[in-house]
Amino acid sequence: MTGSTLTAPRPAPRAIDEAMALIDAEGTVIGWTRSAQQLVGYPAAEVVGHSAARLLAAAEDRADASALPESGPSPRRWSGVTQVRHRDGHGIDVRIGVQSLVGPDRRARWVVTATDHAAHPSRVADGSSAAPLPASPHLPNNLPLGVVIRDTRLRCTWVNDTQGFKDGIPVERRLGRTLSEAAPSTEAETLEGLMREVLEGGAPALAVEYRPFVPARSPAERTLAASYFRLDDAHGRALGVCVVSVDVTDSRRSRERLAILGEASTRIGTTLDAARTGQELADLAVPLLADFVAVDLAESVPLGEEPLARLGSEGGALPAFRRAGLASIHQDVPQSLFARGEPVLVAPGSPVERVLRSGTSHREPAPEASPGDRARVRKVHDHRMNAVLVVPIHARGGVLGVAQFVRTADSPPFEQDDLLLAEELVSWAALCLDNARQYARERAAALALQRHLLPHHATGGSAADVAWRYLPSDDHHGVGGDWFDVIPLPGARVALVVGDVVGHGINAAAGMGRLRTAVRTLADMDLSPDELLAHLDDLVIRHLADEDADPLDPAGATMAATCLYAVYDPVTRRCAMARAGHPPPAIVDPRGTVTFPELPAGAPLGLGLVPFASVETELPEGSVLALYTDGLVETRDQDIDTGMDRLGIALAHPGRPLEDLCSAAVDALPVRAPSDDVTLLLARTRSLGPDRAASWRLPADPAVVNHARALATGRLEQWGLGHLAESTELIVSELVTNAIRHGTGTIGLRLIRHGMLTCEVSDAGSCRPRPRHPRTTEENGRGLLLVSQLSHRWGTRCTPDGKLVWAEQRLTPRP
Repeated sequence: MTGSTLTAPRPAPRAIDEAMALIDAEGTVIGWTRSAQQLVGYPAAEVVGHSAARLLAAAEDRADASALPESGPSPRRWSGVTQVRHRDGHGIDVRIGVQSLVGPDRRARWVVTATDHAAHPSRVADGSSAAPLPASPHLPNNLPLGVVIRDTRLRCTWVNDTQGFKDGIPVERRLGRTLSEAAPSTEAETLEGLMREVLEGGAPALAVEYRPFVPARSPAERTLAASYFRLDDAHGRALGVCVVSVDVTDSRRSRERLAILGEASTRIGTTLDAARTGQELADLAVPLLADFVAVDLAESVPLGEEPLARLGSEGGALPAFRRAGLASIHQDVPQSLFARGEPVLVAPGSPVERVLRSGTSHREPAPEASPGDRARVRKVHDHRMNAVLVVPIHARGGVLGVAQFVRTADSPPFEQDDLLLAEELVSWAALCLDNARQYARERAAALALQRHLLPHHATGGSAADVAWRYLPSDDHHGVGGDWFDVIPLPGARVALVVGDVVGHGINAAAGMGRLRTAVRTLADMDLSPDELLAHLDDLVIRHLADEDADPLDPAGATMAATCLYAVYDPVTRRCAMARAGHPPPAIVDPRGTVTFPELPAGAPLGLGLVPFASVETELPEGSVLALYTDGLVETRDQDIDTGMDRLGIALAHPGRPLEDLCSAAVDALPVRAPSDDVTLLLARTRSLGPDRAASWRLPADPAVVNHARALATGRLEQWGLGHLAESTELIVSELVTNAIRHGTGTIGLRLIRHGMLTCEVSDAGSCRPRPRHPRTTEENGRGLLLVSQLSHRWGTRCTPDGKLVWAEQRLTPRP
């Protein structure tokens, strides 16, 4: 017997990240541990005696697991990634390991280990987040494990074949006996005392180091580390102890390897950039696993396209690859034929091609190079490459790329454990790369949708010059729901709008598109800013949110957005504004003074909490009105007040072109990669003087109609538009007559020459006119029909003093 000193067991943490269960030949759970309950939330009473397949989230996985007992001989050891269903309903990605066991009855038993595959805080049974757990070196994934199941009297009932190779006790001597009976020694008695503590208290004992009880054939001493878990039945009573052992002979090397696996979750996949993830895989593996690493990705991966189907052993063109990751123990990576980012040529018949077609990893003593590939032969010779691992990068049944790990003559050749470790690293990288690919696809779709819906050739017409900037977020959540618009309104006016849908990704972009369409529709109704926001708020509450409602999650139906809406009239130089939870606009006067007007904040759209209020202000000609989203003025490190001050400084140069002001405002951002969308809309106001606009106040007397026609005709002659006098006379006549008959108070008449010729008639009445369809025998009711025939379009809107009816004519050239 080989004597040794036990290493004290590590104290068990509050929650551990390995779940363990015992399953019989029919796939029924017959043993359950506390760690399993902590991972998936089910107590033993709800699991033991039931099929283990029901814990799997996907229907196809449940079907495969249920069919496994009937499918013939199964592998003795298997590991992989799947999704299980937590008791509260959410899915958990886990890496599971399955070990077959041998018992006295020779019927199959299986011990299943599962670890949370995500590098996030564990979720305990009630669904709350637990504190992040430390790396657990006692149970490495996919490495050869010895497993023993002992009953409450500590007799061995089941064991896998690996355990015998580890501690030297044959299966025949072990089954039915306690450890001290199978290998009498003080160390065995000490371990049995530890097992009794686990049985009585239920807390696991982790990473207890010991040496084999029977001398191994190899003269070198080996060290094992065992972890002990109590198995419970459906009533929570102890069934026995599960012992999991791993060889830790080369303690430093084993801990380094396990540390690599722990580091992989924090160092690989720190961003959603596929090329960077490939480089992170290479950086992690050198020099801990290899002297040189190259990671090549299919060109479709960074673009977010679907992964390529696995290549068959015969035929089929190889996909195009680019080198995404390079690392070496030597500076400048002299071993590589290709620089990072360059296309990579996969030689026919090479190990890389064979791995891509077979889908399995490859280990060889020295890199192969065909005699005709002189450059590769020279690299292999010059750098004394003596061992290589080629591991495919797969996800969702498709090819993402391939990773090559190389050692030189100064390092020992790769062993099977090295290949398993490389596969673990690549497996984690593949998950991160697949996430990056899906993110790139959704981001591209959201950007395309957003760019399609945002204005491309917006113009402020005669009212203002406009310029804008839109920067999508670089945050991993995806682009946000920012939007802006410039909407021409009757009477040479212009509406400016900026909004932000809460959230990120394709849903936010789609919500932005619907809100932008709704704003344009409501703007055509010529509503005041506060009325428009009230209608928009009602629309979001009653319709848009209901369309997105999930019947299983009514609370998730809420859609929220902020918005700022402004209308500028170049004739009066008055600007009316209202906002719904949005940052206030900035106003820069011609002298460069920047102000943020006191504008009632309102509540975000979709909440229906408080009414909206408009504020009207007069803007000198040449003023700059800035509308923006919070991404421009608010960052993780600075509050919104600091950002608004920064924006004011950037805009305090009224003489500069608007494009330059946009660039200055964006360049002033403290970060190059904003975590939220950035939108800025600038408008430099114009005014229409007497040469472009004329207005009169008239008494409500039928005799004034001829005078109104004369005033209009005279002004058109001054403007050189005498050829439009006849149609304009008729329009003025009909609109003024209607105002006298159906309105109250004095009558306003205004002509505006801009891109159109606009005629406006206002009165103090509140009754809006509507076209009639009189019979042929009726003498009245044809006025608005005549206006409709003579004008390009006509309409009406409410004013603070009543209503206004307008009609627009095209400025046709003089015949």
